[in-house]
Amino acid sequence: MILNETFKMYNGVEIPKIGLGTWLVSSDDAEKSVRAALSAGYRHIDTAQGYQNEDGVGRAISESGIKREELFITTKIAARHRSYAAAAASIDESLKKLRTTYADMIIIHSPQPWELVNQSDDRFYEENAEIWRALEDAYEAKKVRAIGVSNFLVGDIENILAHCRIRPMSNQILAHIGNTPHEVIDFCKKHGILVEAYSPIAHGVAKRDSLIIKTAEKYGVSPSRLCIRYALQLGLVALPKSLDPDHMRENADADFVISDGDMKTLCEYDKLKDYAEFGNFPVYGGKK
Repeated sequence: MILNETFKMYNGVEIPKIGLGTWLVSSDDAEKSVRAALSAGYRHIDTAQGYQNEDGVGRAISESGIKREELFITTKIAARHRSYAAAAASIDESLKKLRTTYADMIIIHSPQPWELVNQSDDRFYEENAEIWRALEDAYEAKKVRAIGVSNFLVGDIENILAHCRIRPMSNQILAHIGNTPHEVIDFCKKHGILVEAYSPIAHGVAKRDSLIIKTAEKYGVSPSRLCIRYALQLGLVALPKSLDPDHMRENADADFVISDGDMKTLCEYDKLKDYAEFGNFPVYGGKK
């Protein structure tokens, strides 16, 4: 069962290959969706300070009856935090909201504040190095088992590598069929950084794409399952989001293999970058 399979990060920490994303989910709905996901066998939950639902996630995991060590909980330092002090304080706040003494992963949500994403060339190298130092200190204090980044391009990662004492263990990025950032993925793999794919189904838009539909039909699976399997075969963690327990179970049913030929076709496909009503979000190329 894919939900029981893990990738191992360079520090030896194992992370489940599939996790539940909680972006754009209220705290109350996050509590419900996490409860449903845990009942369906998920053990990897992804949240963020910026999602404003850590409270709901925390309630669900603390009342689940599942041993804490069996869960993998990720949160993210909000993009607005641009200093060591702010980042360090936010880490403690997240742990309190999540009702846990440690997180399994904490990552920098964005190299830039959201209001400047796609609007400024300033990559905040100095500030990101300071935020990273706060994560390193949290890691050494055992407040977190793994630390990483999100939405970081090659130059952003090079900046961290030039200043760090502990290398990032992950980079969480937008990656799906039709929009696969191979340069970033290849760079991360070269440096032993695990890549996590958020929105592996392109926030649902992939389910309407003709190539994806045709290829999914070939394997007798849904477009969603094809998208998740694609991420896994690239060696990426897949983080689909769903509030529907049936969809959660479907997304986790990825025990099939995409052929080398089809993987090549899907890897080269780069025409799925119109995210319809979601295109205004910075992570999809829009402006805040």
